[in-house]
Amino acid sequence: MDRFVGQARLEWWANQSTCLEMYDIDIAVTVDSVGTLRATGWHAIALDKTQREGWDFLMEMDPHFSITFPGEDRGGIMVRVDEAENGTLSLTEAPDWNGSVNVTFDLT
Repeated sequence: MDRFVGQARLEWWANQSTCLEMYDIDIAVTVDSVGTLRATGWHAIALDKTQREGWDFLMEMDPHFSITFPGEDRGGIMVRVDEAENGTLSLTEAPDWNGSVNVTFDLT
């Protein structure tokens, strides 16, 4: 796959067996000469207030998602997602992401 334009799904996994949320996105993907995935996308359907709060929470906790393309049951490519102010999503492959996150909650 050198280029893909279509829909995909971002999945945020808490662990290997628990997917907390899935987001359908429209996406344009390219793969460079060394096989690195780069993509730009946006949410396929505008997020309502509750979905936006969930998205923002997950993005703040850890912006790494698994990406699933049409015909796949479960994504195997980990990506880091960055969101611009206009809602455009930039996805870069995160092959060295080890699944661990250091999270601090302020309960005061």
